[in-house]
Amino acid sequence: MTKTFKAAVMGGSGYGGGEIIRRLLQHPDVELVRISSIDFVGEPVSSAHPNLERWTDMRFEKLEAKELAKGMDVVLLGLPHKVAAHQVPDIIASGARIVDLSGDFRLTDAAAYEKYYGAKHPCPDKLGTFVYGLPELNREKIRAARYIASPGCFATTIELGLLPLARAGWLRGPVETVAITGSSGSGVAAAAGTHHPVRAVNLKSYKTLSHQHLPEIGETMTRAGAIDFALDFVPVSAPLSRGLFATSFAHVDAKITPEQIQKCFEDAYAKEPFVRVPRSRQPEVAAVAGSNYVEVGCVIGDVRDGRRTVTCISALDNLIKGGAGQAIQSMNIMLGCSETASLGDPGSWP
Repeated sequence: MTKTFKAAVMGGSGYGGGEIIRRLLQHPDVELVRISSIDFVGEPVSSAHPNLERWTDMRFEKLEAKELAKGMDVVLLGLPHKVAAHQVPDIIASGARIVDLSGDFRLTDAAAYEKYYGAKHPCPDKLGTFVYGLPELNREKIRAARYIASPGCFATTIELGLLPLARAGWLRGPVETVAITGSSGSGVAAAAGTHHPVRAVNLKSYKTLSHQHLPEIGETMTRAGAIDFALDFVPVSAPLSRGLFATSFAHVDAKITPEQIQKCFEDAYAKEPFVRVPRSRQPEVAAVAGSNYVEVGCVIGDVRDGRRTVTCISALDNLIKGGAGQAIQSMNIMLGCSETASLGDPGSWP
């Protein structure tokens, strides 16, 4: 059967790239035509992604952006930050749409990019031309877009936990968040922080109050309706391969009742295909691992000094809803495909 759209993946040998490939191979409307990587050149896809053995005969190619994008409807970039941006001008010139999983186009402020990513932006004139790919907030903008900046994994988790309060106009002032992530979020290249003998028996914080996802969370929450928003964020590495679990402490006016807050969360996500608000339990990683689903919940505290604390809890798979799956979701919306195409599986339990 002839498929409607043609896609290429640039940077296909990493964990995110493998998840993009897996989803595109199952896509009813999008044909995966080319996969580039500077690693595994000429080797079969299964050499980097053993789970795709016998799923495809495709091989990794070493291709420049112009060659990769030629004749494509969409190019998905699984490249690292500060690398992806260098490829974008040639892909734009080809006429292809772009979904970028790096952080290179999530921000609109070049100074913020330099501060949090440690380098001047390679093409600052393109900042602001990408739509931030959080469907639960920007679905209509994504539908009209040609270039998507897919959100970071921490950012997605925290934003979806706080979004109902922001949209209601109830999120005002500082928020404190602790978020725990699996090792795959650090990428396929081995490093001291992801070395199994240390990671498997350890919990530790890193990039405390300085993580690169801070500015995109600030921009997103402010656009969603938060007032005087500020975030104190502590990321924690956990002995997990996949999964991200965020606990955010927000504060709302005492006049807002627990019943109103609970209804706010339920109503916010009632029609969202990939956001669940569990009623009989709190969100948990094992319930969403391996899937594009995210679970969101809240625990409503007592009133103190005229403010009520709302503990927002959210969980997702950092490689899927926090990465490649959300990129496919945005691609589907942009191309006019079913939003859930190739993403509907519920994952596994436990």
